[in-house]
Amino acid sequence: MFVEVIATSVEDAKRAERGGADRLELITGILEGGLTPSWGLVEAVVKAVSIPVNVMVRPHSQSFCYTQDDLYVMREDVRVIREIGAAGIVIGMLTDEKQLDLKGLEMLLAEADGLDVTFHRAFDEASDQMEAARTILRYPQIRHILTSGGQKSASEGAACIAELVQLTAHTQLSILAGSGLSLENVKGLVDNTGVSEIHFGTGVREDGQALKYVDVQKVQALKNVFQR
Repeated sequence: MFVEVIATSVEDAKRAERGGADRLELITGILEGGLTPSWGLVEAVVKAVSIPVNVMVRPHSQSFCYTQDDLYVMREDVRVIREIGAAGIVIGMLTDEKQLDLKGLEMLLAEADGLDVTFHRAFDEASDQMEAARTILRYPQIRHILTSGGQKSASEGAACIAELVQLTAHTQLSILAGSGLSLENVKGLVDNTGVSEIHFGTGVREDGQALKYVDVQKVQALKNVFQR
């Protein structure tokens, strides 16, 4: 099982790696669902750990609909993140009609040459998750879809996640299940959906609180769930 852990600081990143995380999603603004971290933080985390660091590119939390100015800012962030040496980026954008914003997506992908790309939970606000996934499959640069199956939590969206896993089998796309996962419910979700990548935030933090550090022992316990 491939485990991605949210990091918001260098300390988070080091703790997640010590616990056995396979990849980091580096963000700021965790209470807003994740925003683009500073370039200084990106560089410090990339230097501090040996596991892949995928960086959130999201300039604000107002919506997943971006103006041309927003997209220019995001493209510049992608360029710097790539030059710093991060492994990948985490992006997502929609139109006002809740369709994928392909023009904006292609603009960022053109700057993301060589980066591992995740389409984030903007996916869950799309009007049709299966249609959105079929569209994303047309872009070989995108390797993961972070999703809760269109629901508030991954457990509630398990049926959709299972369909997405089937749709993307034997393709470049992996379904990365996230939102509301815990040490207690993750095994059931994986068994019910067949998903091979999981995404944890608050579920592996001290006292289960978003604004506290990653808990090394919780990350270790999560990895152990799949080694029994």
